[in-house]
Amino acid sequence: MEIRTTRFGPLDVESDDVIRFPTGLLGLDGCFDWVFLADANNDALGWLQSTTHEQIALAVVSPRRFVPDYQARVTRRELTPLALDGADGAIVLVVVSKNDRGITLNLKAPLIINLKRRMGRQVVTGADEPLQYELCRDPLPWKKIA
Repeated sequence: MEIRTTRFGPLDVESDDVIRFPTGLLGLDGCFDWVFLADANNDALGWLQSTTHEQIALAVVSPRRFVPDYQARVTRRELTPLALDGADGAIVLVVVSKNDRGITLNLKAPLIINLKRRMGRQVVTGADEPLQYELCRDPLPWKKIA
């Protein structure tokens, strides 16, 4: 099937590539089906592109790449809808954002995806994780002093 995107142009995707988030994502009403796209310029970065809202694409990363000891602490009840066979069948991603201070990761509400079933769920962790974990700061502009 072809999906239209504002960021990547028209894309041909197989129906098997679609990841379904049955309960949606926080703040994105009506966005249930997504495709995962690799970033052409950065192997640490990926994109979740909505299949139904062409203007919505979320930058995502594996949190352990930047926070090696990160663990998404959630209840089994939160994971039950994903029907995971074990932790090996899941991947955890977090949304990347940019604010006035720099680049941040949302460690409080990770995305957990059952790769085999192509189903995902955004969960809110029980741990005291930051909503905006500062990954890097934008460099301050140089000031001419002489």
